[in-house]
Amino acid sequence: MDMTLAVVFGLLVGLSLGLTGGGGSILAVPLLIYGLGMELRAAVAISLAVVGLTSLFGAVIQARSGNVLWKAGAILGLGGIIAAPFGAQLGTRIPEDFSLVLFALLMIFVGARMARRERPAPEVPTGRFTCPLDEQGRPAGGLACALKLGAAGLMTGVLSGFFGVGGGFLLAPALIFVAGVSIDRALATSLVAIALTAVSGFIANFAAAYGSPVALTAVFAVGSWTGMVGGAWLKQYLSPVVLRRIFAVVAVGAGIFVATETLFFA
Repeated sequence: MDMTLAVVFGLLVGLSLGLTGGGGSILAVPLLIYGLGMELRAAVAISLAVVGLTSLFGAVIQARSGNVLWKAGAILGLGGIIAAPFGAQLGTRIPEDFSLVLFALLMIFVGARMARRERPAPEVPTGRFTCPLDEQGRPAGGLACALKLGAAGLMTGVLSGFFGVGGGFLLAPALIFVAGVSIDRALATSLVAIALTAVSGFIANFAAAYGSPVALTAVFAVGSWTGMVGGAWLKQYLSPVVLRRIFAVVAVGAGIFVATETLFFA
């Protein structure tokens, strides 16, 4: 039964990652804790390993569409690599139930923000925190834009190490609001940053993974990679508005579930 659940949960994580860029990250930890009975810090470590590898796999798959902005993703990921160990250290000092409630509130907040932003990003953003775009709708580059992306990566890195997520549920909105790119490019590019950030977070949480069931983790990972293929294929047929709504529903729904389980059933 555990192996069957691991496959199903892995498929859900991969499918969500393929569709939303970050939805799989926020699903993995709750599924490992409440579905497979892992401790929080072990679930954090396993989540980072599986989500990181799945995201790298997904970025390679989606690169053929031209939506992966490797430079922007690398800058975000570099910030995450630097900051994730600090988040992991902080996470070990905070009570588990309190960490889960904070995680839930953050998911609900991000999902609600994405749900409210129905329009795609403008072709030429005018916000003071938004990078200008070139003729192909990509960030035009420059030091100022790189610093903004790096700062976003630092913030998501701390949260990645703390909560055990790849950070995509924050990285995708960051690419929309800071880089000014479209939702489909943001979701595809976030996979690059998730993979880099997850590596750093996993190393910082490696000790917590010791003793975790290897076979169960491997099955979970295989299911996740399979789901990623399905999600990347399905995303081609969905509009930006639908993708944004899916992202919002996954984030808010997972947040409500975690908060309810922690506050009333823990």
